[in-house]
Amino acid sequence: MFTWIQSHPILASLCVLAILYNVYERLHPDPIMKLPSPRGGRFFGGHILDILDPGRSPTLHERYTRELGRNVRLRGVHPWEQRLLPMDPVTVAHIMKNSTIYEKPWQSRRLIEGLIGCGMLAAEGQVHKRQRRVATPAFSIQNMRALVPLVFSKGEELKDRWMELIQEHGAHGSDKQLKGMRLDICHWVSRATFDVIGLAGFDYQFNAIQNEDNELFNAYKDMFEMAISQSQSFRTLVAVYAPLYERLFPDKGTLAVRSGQETIGRVARKLIQERKQKIQEGEESGKAYGGRDLLSLLLKSNASTDIPPEQRISDDDILHNINTFMFAGSDTTSLAVTWTLLLLAKFPSIQDRLREELRHMGRPGNLGDEAVLAHYQELAVQPLLDKVCRESLRLVPPVHSSLRVATQDDVLPVSKNGNPVHIRKGTFVHVPVEAMNLDKEIWGKDAWQFIPDRWDNLPEAVTSLPGLYANTLTFSAGPRSCIGQRFSLIEMKTFLYILITNFVFSETDEKVVKANVVLTRPYLSRKFEEGSQCPMIVTPYVADEAM
Repeated sequence: MFTWIQSHPILASLCVLAILYNVYERLHPDPIMKLPSPRGGRFFGGHILDILDPGRSPTLHERYTRELGRNVRLRGVHPWEQRLLPMDPVTVAHIMKNSTIYEKPWQSRRLIEGLIGCGMLAAEGQVHKRQRRVATPAFSIQNMRALVPLVFSKGEELKDRWMELIQEHGAHGSDKQLKGMRLDICHWVSRATFDVIGLAGFDYQFNAIQNEDNELFNAYKDMFEMAISQSQSFRTLVAVYAPLYERLFPDKGTLAVRSGQETIGRVARKLIQERKQKIQEGEESGKAYGGRDLLSLLLKSNASTDIPPEQRISDDDILHNINTFMFAGSDTTSLAVTWTLLLLAKFPSIQDRLREELRHMGRPGNLGDEAVLAHYQELAVQPLLDKVCRESLRLVPPVHSSLRVATQDDVLPVSKNGNPVHIRKGTFVHVPVEAMNLDKEIWGKDAWQFIPDRWDNLPEAVTSLPGLYANTLTFSAGPRSCIGQRFSLIEMKTFLYILITNFVFSETDEKVVKANVVLTRPYLSRKFEEGSQCPMIVTPYVADEAM
């Protein structure tokens, strides 16, 4: 026996650890073990890998609630990790409301910080509270309305660019009208939202719709593409649990992130100093600097007398939050628009109805700010457009799920006739955003289908769901709900208005599938290595009377 231990030291150590762990668990039983759990699961990856796959997760969520109930125990990344999967609206509401008890675990924070720094996505506790307090004035209704003309102008620019490409393509039908062209909608809408957030975020012109030559645009693009869209599970685990190895033996993605961060840091810090100087010059001259971009508003808010000196945030915090706005403001919104256009391509009758509604609005008499603002006020309340946005964001939330960890022992409430769930400090909680949005017992038997008109007569059970927007978890809920929700909807509705009234969207013969790669992204089936893409046939819309 002793000889075997000497010749197999690592295996022997693991056996000892397993024995000690089992002894500890017998002496200090985890209350979560009383919850029902599905059978099977991988040795490494447990049930989590399957539940994170949007191609399988709806079926699994439905089976778990039917067979096991609404609060389920899952095996986590390794055999000894147990996670709570709450699918009871009352339990989920408690978790989202109590954000100081249920924080992002250090593993999630390390991944986020390694990419975009410690902004509001990664920060917890007093750091998050301080950052949110400084940022909240920048996201007021008044400030968001001021960005509408900017979004409208970029939507028009994207429309004009597509028209140019289709004309250059030059194919005509028998009626001499331009034929459709295959375009990667995901790629192009992402370029447009980058332009929008560049100007709205820090008054910086990426000019990405026209070309992809800008240094800062390419830094963000390469960093996000290499570190997110092309990421591999093993390297992600290495980055989390063995950061020293990642630093000593970087792969292509790690090097892309480093290079991008250096470029972003250099350019962004210069922009911060320039903006600070303009604000100071305005104060000295008695004529306040009128910049309305988020960077200017953050700097003004941070210097405001309403913020005590000890509550102000550093230039690095400002930089990290600008990076956060770039990621959240461009990536999530571009995906929401892309998935909506794909759904409309799959359901052409709904696309036709929406186009008819939007074309009846006409166009603003001119593209001046006041005319565009008045036009958007009318656009924002168009009933079918609003229902299409709600339904698309419900059906394909860009954030598939999120992870929390209990910072103390807690007792979670459940719906009536159920026993409270006891969990101990350190327990991971898997918040199933998609599952709550697609629950057939709550939304109805047709919950997995794209039916915008469901919003005319929702089941009563929907009102019990937590959520910042439309009783869904798409924009999260509670104190950590999405601060940029208004801006995202402005972008989404404006882009859909301009694109749907000028183009017809049709599916190609290529199969687009969902993959959960940080966000729910479109990929071509069996072509994951080509990166996220969503090709469609885009045809100029021709009516009897041009708009």
